[in-house]
Amino acid sequence: MAIYHFSAKVISRSTGRSAVAAAAYRSASRLFDERTEQHRDYSRKSGVLHSEILLPDGAPERWSDRQALWNEIEWGEKRKDAQLAREIEFALPREIGPDDGIELARSFVQREFVARGMVADLNVHCDVGENGLPKPHAHVMLALREATADGFGPKVRDWNSAALLEHWRAAWADHVNERLAQLDLDIRIDHRPLKDQASSWSHSRRSARPPRDWKRAAGPRYGPKSIARSRGGTASGCCAIRRRRLKR
Repeated sequence: MAIYHFSAKVISRSTGRSAVAAAAYRSASRLFDERTEQHRDYSRKSGVLHSEILLPDGAPERWSDRQALWNEIEWGEKRKDAQLAREIEFALPREIGPDDGIELARSFVQREFVARGMVADLNVHCDVGENGLPKPHAHVMLALREATADGFGPKVRDWNSAALLEHWRAAWADHVNERLAQLDLDIRIDHRPLKDQASSWSHSRRSARPPRDWKRAAGPRYGPKSIARSRGGTASGCCAIRRRRLKR
């Protein structure tokens, strides 16, 4: 059975977070944070396969620029404990390859988030796990305010509901399984808790071999602390190990 993972969290100023910094890290880019007057530079981060901004119909085109989008969101929130964005993270099936994985993520984000009026910043990553297998996954940063032609409107409280999150979790499993069936792959994912899956488990489960494309696309992942250390001239243990792997 392919891996199922789907989680949601809020990026909040109360914990010292910045939406601009988060967007820069997830897109492996260099963005200027106007509120703090800092450059957030993660352009050396590897493992980011795809980045794009998805806008609802009628939303201002200026939001297609990542730096402009997240700075506008930052300036629009005045409270020191403001909630800035929602982040959805989900695992992509490595059995289908990167192009299919990117399109799978894009179509889901368009249908479930953008169609509801959310601005979405989609980034597809691929790390390499300790077992040497690729770990493709997507990060989706979502605006908490509804997009209108005149700018951002009020925050939509219904988007915070537990029922909607559960819908998204099930919808992602259905979306992936539909594509796996189209590709005639004998694997499926299941969003249910393990105890609820037990009754439907089979003793004979087959797993497709990961396509080589994911392995080629996946590179070492450098976290913010590792990048900072390496710029100072001393690579962290994690960075050093992964750089040695690159040289092989």
